[in-house]
Amino acid sequence: MEGTHIMSDAAVPAVPPTPPVPLSALLAREDLGLRQIAGPAGGATVIHWAHTSEMSDPYPYLLGGELLLTAGVHIPEAAGSGTYFDDYVSRIVAAGGAALGFGLAPVHDSVPRALVAACDTYELPLIEVPPRTTFSGVARAVWQLMAQARHTELRRVTEAQQSLAAAASRPDPVRAVLRQLAQRIGGRAVLYGPEGTELAASGGDPGEAITRALGTLTAVVHPHSSGGAGNGATSPDAPAATAARAQQPPEPTPRTPAPAPTSATDTVDGTHLTAYALGSPPRFALAVATPHRDPGTHTITSVAAVLLSLLTGEQQSGTGAARVSALVRLLLGSDPQDVAPLLGGADAWLVVHARPTDDASSPDPLTAAALGAALGSALVDAHGDVVRVLLPAGREVIAQPGWTCGVSAPAGPEAWPSADAQAARALARARATRTALVRHGSRTALADLVPAEDATAHARTLLAPLAGSPALVETLRTWLSLHGSWDRTAVALAVHRNTVRQRVSRCAALLGADLDDPDVRMELWFALRQE
Repeated sequence: MEGTHIMSDAAVPAVPPTPPVPLSALLAREDLGLRQIAGPAGGATVIHWAHTSEMSDPYPYLLGGELLLTAGVHIPEAAGSGTYFDDYVSRIVAAGGAALGFGLAPVHDSVPRALVAACDTYELPLIEVPPRTTFSGVARAVWQLMAQARHTELRRVTEAQQSLAAAASRPDPVRAVLRQLAQRIGGRAVLYGPEGTELAASGGDPGEAITRALGTLTAVVHPHSSGGAGNGATSPDAPAATAARAQQPPEPTPRTPAPAPTSATDTVDGTHLTAYALGSPPRFALAVATPHRDPGTHTITSVAAVLLSLLTGEQQSGTGAARVSALVRLLLGSDPQDVAPLLGGADAWLVVHARPTDDASSPDPLTAAALGAALGSALVDAHGDVVRVLLPAGREVIAQPGWTCGVSAPAGPEAWPSADAQAARALARARATRTALVRHGSRTALADLVPAEDATAHARTLLAPLAGSPALVETLRTWLSLHGSWDRTAVALAVHRNTVRQRVSRCAALLGADLDDPDVRMELWFALRQE
């Protein structure tokens, strides 16, 4: 590991945020006629700009990454017999120069052999510039290649942003974003949870050492993370990340811990690692491993981090502290109407029940949190096959891709249990009718003309024979709501159609009623709505 770097907005990059030009691309330009005659060959050398200088010591005038162009005016006649070329080349390398271009004519007819030898010794690429090629032409070619690279990079970033945004709108947005991110950066992306556990990952397996290093680096930006890829272990291959945490400024007071950085970088075995804290305070963390570290990859990863923060983060200004307080008060016996103001102060609320449309698997906390974010609420409960969301009645609930939803009528805190039952029945009807979203009816009905106490008393009397069997009551309710369809009722209740027939027949026998009579069905339906 080469050492953890904490990124800061105030950090000044050593090179401009423009894509460098591979030296091989410049050599490939036939119009220039350039030829490499010394130094390491291959495509590893990149150039950030071209600079012309005839100084014998160009060190003070170089920023690093240059193709330094010279005609050799500064070379003394006796340079070949001394250390002049060694000193000259070593100073270029010390300044961070990327390559040296030597122009033939009018000063020198050939490149001095001692200069060739010095460039080989210090592994500095040496380029022979023919007489027909001007230095300004070389510089122009560098900027043309840089503009092309910049255009390619902008297109890459734009396409990546579009694909990430599209992924965020899919049924399983968190994993979809991770998949797109790993594909676009050509590496691996990992999402860590509040306890440092690995919740989701995408991309090729980088190996055990890098996986451990990702977990350790994540702990730098995520104080609650246990590190070590979620198992609490510290990577033996990542001492720098541990040292970086140990070297953080001490706490000003025992009550005021030093804030953790929002991002950090490291390098392990030639693989570049980056970790981002998601949310404030951070509840999740994103870590990526890439073969290259460049501005485009950084931008793409930053966009993904923002999207994941929105998909996994807090959605309301009151945040978790108020919700924890509300939970504690409920556990200690407070009435829901007394606790509701802590959740946002809405007078009426909606309950949403949702199940994945494909029924392939039970929703996990990540998909449940993403659904809550899409609906605009962090009050989410994932239990079994159903996700329940509680949100203020003023929020518009629309169908969500990949989900089948049932929505209750607006209800005050004292009626939350009834609203929960309404949402459950609406979801059952939505699944039975293969509808993306069904709302519990809220229009004024004939039953509303009867005083509530009288309607309740009548319902209890009429349904008394079924009082000891909730399964019969729910089957009758669902069967009536689906107009007597055996198949749809079976789907809604997740039972066999023969079971539905047996239960409905049992209801008819206990009630002593003809369920084929529309008047009987209507009266039972009114009673079930009051029940």
